[in-house]
Amino acid sequence: MQYRELLDLLRAHVASLFQSHEDERFIYHNLHHTEQVVENVVRIANHYQLSDQDFFIVVAASWFHDMGYFFDCTQHEIKGAGLANDFLSDKDVSPEIIDQVKGCIMATKMPQNPGGLLQQIVCDADLFHLGSDRFKERNRLMRKEAEAFVKHKIDKTNWRIKTIALFKAHHYHTEFCQQLLNAKKAENLAELENKLIKEQNVEITEVSKMEDSKEKETKGDKKNKSDKPGRGIETMFRITSTNHQRLSDMADNKAHIMISTNSIILSVILSVLLRKLEDNPHLIIPTLLLLIICVVTMVFSILATRPSIPTGVFTPDDIKEKRVNLLFFGNFYRMSLPDYESGMIKMMDDRDFLYGSLIKDVYAQGVVLGRKYRLLRIAYNVFMFGIVAAVLAFIIASALVTM
Repeated sequence: MQYRELLDLLRAHVASLFQSHEDERFIYHNLHHTEQVVENVVRIANHYQLSDQDFFIVVAASWFHDMGYFFDCTQHEIKGAGLANDFLSDKDVSPEIIDQVKGCIMATKMPQNPGGLLQQIVCDADLFHLGSDRFKERNRLMRKEAEAFVKHKIDKTNWRIKTIALFKAHHYHTEFCQQLLNAKKAENLAELENKLIKEQNVEITEVSKMEDSKEKETKGDKKNKSDKPGRGIETMFRITSTNHQRLSDMADNKAHIMISTNSIILSVILSVLLRKLEDNPHLIIPTLLLLIICVVTMVFSILATRPSIPTGVFTPDDIKEKRVNLLFFGNFYRMSLPDYESGMIKMMDDRDFLYGSLIKDVYAQGVVLGRKYRLLRIAYNVFMFGIVAAVLAFIIASALVTM
């Protein structure tokens, strides 16, 4: 039996299973979700131009990957693999292919740890929505499904915290999904964290009132309590720093794209066009223009990602005057552990020093980000306008020759 015919039978079989085990509680893990995962698998598989057999393996696994929810929600991967085994064995599919299908299904178990491209494709397709515009809708349905099973409302803040933890623990495995989804995934995560900050700000007022009340009751501990950072402020610094780091990673990724793209163009110019300039002298100026554009774009892209490292040394006076930021490795990587430890202890004992260091750290990250994105914008502008100019130059040069 051909793989295509077998997939048609498999699709009908899975659809019938969903109909016969219909459960209103499965608001998220339903046939629609499975069809979306299959659609994602096909998209990724087509990018990697899989063989017919490998294509069948990942698509079959995606159809069965969540079927186990109808029988055992806690071990649904094992049950889904069993259902796939029963169906494929009945269709005389080879044991080797069945084992690979089961392996792809088991790889979706959290935390994901896929082995090989096929398992990576299925894992990325299963959580494809984390980096797409459909995330909000899918996340809302997931919460409603969880509420249907526990039979009570789930606090939005707690759900958001768990979702943020999922985002931070998860990463896409295939290079295709990394390039396609990481930027949008970072936006979705930033939006979740910003909402959490707003909720935490409401809590800050309550925390402050509690701290004031405790300070009045225990005057002896007043100094110690006033020196402890508030929970909301800590959250603000942590999320701001995380957002800056994420934006930095996005900038590095964009720079990498520009460097890779222009490296390919340069290799084509050097290996193909330059050899033909003797026979086509009219192409010399357009070729040199394109060459210059690629080199300038690469230079600015490299400058955007090139690290700058300070001296890595601080003095006792820096600690005393609170001038040094001990949270950045560039300020202490050449110091001995006892000196750094002594400085950190002094910083943690001083509320102003601690908050000042956090502020300096966030500010320094912002300065670096500003430089990165400024250079990156120049690189993109040079490439965008330059490539248009180069193409026009080639067209004009070719037109002048034919006249």
